[in-house]
Amino acid sequence: MKQKIIQKATEMFLNLGFKSITMDDLAHELGISKKTIYSHFKNKTDLVQQSAMSMTDFITCGIDDIVAFEKNPIEELYEIKRFVMVHLKDEKSSPLYQLQKYYPKIHTSLKEVQFECTHRCVVKNVKRGMEMGIYRDNLNVEFVSRIYFTGITVIKDNNMFPTEMFSKPDLWDYYLEYHLRGIVTPKGRKILNSIINSNQE
Repeated sequence: MKQKIIQKATEMFLNLGFKSITMDDLAHELGISKKTIYSHFKNKTDLVQQSAMSMTDFITCGIDDIVAFEKNPIEELYEIKRFVMVHLKDEKSSPLYQLQKYYPKIHTSLKEVQFECTHRCVVKNVKRGMEMGIYRDNLNVEFVSRIYFTGITVIKDNNMFPTEMFSKPDLWDYYLEYHLRGIVTPKGRKILNSIINSNQE
């Protein structure tokens, strides 16, 4: 039952916001009493924390699984993008800001976990790309990894990138192409162009 509550809460939080959803809303949606929810969670903050961490763990494990396949590093980043897009398809930018505003400690710890996962994956990705000759050999790996994380964080900002101007899938595609064109060699550019062309067909 606890997992079922977390699953439904995560879905509702991502769709409607962390502040907007009440324990009554969640109980009604699940067809259970609030008492049942409180038997598993101390309070709403506890539920928000466990839901947010559960989603982050799921995404982190999925990304680690993709990295374990050791695909071509350029394809790997597109594969990670696809995975994240599928599982965060209902994510709106406003819940993230509600999380930041009303649950700052949870937001901070979540961002730390996301950074660790992204940093670990991108460092591996860049090193492999350099070894394979598809990324430039003079890259500062630490800089590339951190600027990549900064970019994927900023494109979620609805004030900077309003949804009426940029759809989520387009934003990810623009950003990934922007990121990769700055680090690929001519050999890598051919692979990148081939992926972009096949995505447009």
